[in-house]
Order: sequence, then structure tokens, then C-alpha cells
Amino acid sequence: MSTSSAVPDPSSSRKRSRRWAASTAIGGALAAGGAWISVALLDIPNPITLAALAIVKPSAVGSWFPSRVVQAPTKARELPFRSRPILDRVVWKGKTIPLGTVLDATHTNAFLVAQDGVLIHEWYRSGRDEATLFPSWSVAKSIVSLLVGSAVARGKLSETDKVSMLLPELRHPGVFSQITVRNLLDMTSGIAVPENYDPSHPLTGTAGMYLTRDITAFVRDNAHLAFKPGSEGRYRSIDTEVLGLILARVEGKPLADLLSERIWKPIGAQADATWNLDRPGGVEKAFCCINATARDFARLGLLVADQGRAGEARIVPMRWIERISTPARRSVDGWRYSAQWWHAPDGDEDDISAIGVYGQYVYVNRNTGTVIVKLSDHGAEQDETDTLAVMQAIAADLAAKSH
Repeated sequence: MSTSSAVPDPSSSRKRSRRWAASTAIGGALAAGGAWISVALLDIPNPITLAALAIVKPSAVGSWFPSRVVQAPTKARELPFRSRPILDRVVWKGKTIPLGTVLDATHTNAFLVAQDGVLIHEWYRSGRDEATLFPSWSVAKSIVSLLVGSAVARGKLSETDKVSMLLPELRHPGVFSQITVRNLLDMTSGIAVPENYDPSHPLTGTAGMYLTRDITAFVRDNAHLAFKPGSEGRYRSIDTEVLGLILARVEGKPLADLLSERIWKPIGAQADATWNLDRPGGVEKAFCCINATARDFARLGLLVADQGRAGEARIVPMRWIERISTPARRSVDGWRYSAQWWHAPDGDEDDISAIGVYGQYVYVNRNTGTVIVKLSDHGAEQDETDTLAVMQAIAADLAAKSH
């Protein structure tokens, strides 16, 4: 992974390129001889799908996996649009250049800016528009957090609950009896499923979880600890996947249905979304893979910016907004982190983000009421610190102009 920030980007240890992982997976399966037999034994997608995943853009992968619909309401809540100028020259790698140059250099597909509930800037790359469904990648983790907050507020779940009590069918009670919901939320579980991908083991770690056709079995079979739960923070997608399994169990419904009921319909989403599954009719990939319009990602950001409200409706408990806005005790790979939301290294407590690999962002500054959505086909974790600095500058400029 390359990052050109003046400050080293600590996110580089968080995630590695899933495109690279898929490509390596193809080589591993084919080299073993008999590709179709290999993938059947490994219970991963067929060679045609694997080959496609190695070459398609990250923004196009959603349609290559089975999915479950996240139903939108019959009528969308209005998202007012009133065009206003935004900062058009920004600092990028030590130079002041046009914002458009940054968007082009980072392979941006959609760039939206909203303030105080109003969409003030909306741009799409040619071939994309307000109806395009974009993959969330790990932005989904932050959405899962909001669902957890709802479950906690309704007494369905507690942060002190042990995984072994919630999912007793998982083996290795010595592992899961030590891990709490709070550990999963703050990426301190210690589960030893690496986020990076070892070329000699292309189907292990998060790459294996992304490709498997049986996520529950993957979780069950990879229950090993790298460190004592709660002792340190380390970004692990499996933590979010376990949260997803827990949510589906305590709520008694699939995550896509839960998202529709608890968030998508209440915020007045404009379009159905989809959530990719491990297999047809199977389990949602909770750690990634929600496909939605850029405007609906903006609605999610506005929900957080407005203290968990959409219009007059309280959707996310205020206590949970405070939870995600307050950095947890343990940083995660050098970044402040809390309940599946990132805190920029140089931001304030009102500055939080949902971030996904390949340049997906839902940036929220509650102090200025600013939400910025950036959906891209960029490098894996490339330029994250620089990109967030640009968003902070845009938010600060809007705040200055509104006074």
C-alpha cells in the first residue's frame, strides 16, 4: 500500500487490497490443479467469479455476489438541494491545488457535501449518477454500529455480554467466553484473523472471510486469540462479522431486514439498497458490502450529524451518538477509534468518519453540521490522512462562511 501523506498513515496496517487478495486467490486455486474442484473444496466462488473480481473496479463488485434487499420506504424523505460554493482549492501533499484535481487523482466516483441537512454540492463521474448503487466496503462497519446502538437502547443487548452466551453454538468457549460486545465494537477482541494477506496463504484472514460461502463456519473455525481481549486495539473485520451474527440472533431477523426497519425506512432513504451475502439466502457480510446511492450514504451521515435524528424522529439513541463520538480507551493501529467509527488523527471530538477500503468515506463534523460523502476506486488505504484533511478544510471553510 502506498500513502503519500506528510504524516505516516497509520491506517496502512488496517487493511490490505482485497483486489490483490482475490487475484492471488485465483493463482492459488488454479495452481493447485483443477480450479472447479479446488473452489468446491474451499467453498469459495467459482473461477469465473474469482477472475472477474481480480480485474473489475472495486465500485463494480457488488453485483458479483448474492445479496438481500434493504427496502426503502414507499416515499423518500426530502433531501433539499441548494447549491453553494465550497472550497475549490485545497492543500494536497504540501501544495495548494484545485479540489477537482484531488478528486481526479483519487479516482473519485461521487462527491457530495451537505450542511445543516441541506445538500449543497453534488458531483458524479461520467457514467454514475444519483441512482447508482455504490459499494460501502467497510463503511458498513459504522452502520452495523448504529444497529448495535439501537439494540442496546431497547435492552436486546449489552456491551458487557459475552459472545459465548449470545452465540453458544460457536466452539472454543475458552475464546468466546473472554470476548465481550464492547471488545468487538472497539476492535479489541484479540481474534487472530489477520487483516493483511499473506501471499503464501491467499485464502486466510479477511480475504478468506470475504470469499467464503459459509461465514458462520469461518468464524467458528478461526477462533484463536492473538492477544488478551481488551488489552490492545487492532483492526479486524471479523470483529464486525461477529457483531453481525449477534445482531441477527438477538433481533431474530437478517441484517438487511433489520437495517431497513431500524434505519433505512426511518431516514427516508430514496432507494432500496442491497447487502451482499456469503451465498444465496445466506448471511450478510456485516464487515462490508452494503450497496447504496451516494445520497443515501449522505442521509446516514446527516443522521449522525443531527444527533441521531431524522426530522423529528429519534432513530439512534443520543447515548450512542456520544459513544461513537468519544474515543475508546485503546487506539486502533494508531488511530483514535470508537464503536466502529474513526476519529481523524488531527480532528476534534466532533469529527468522526466511516471509512472503507478503496476510498469510501462518510465524513461527519457535528460541530459544523457538515457531512461529506466520497466514493472512489482508489488504492486500498491510500491517502486517507490527506483526504480527511481536505474534508476538514472544506468543513472549516463552510463554518467560517456561515458566521
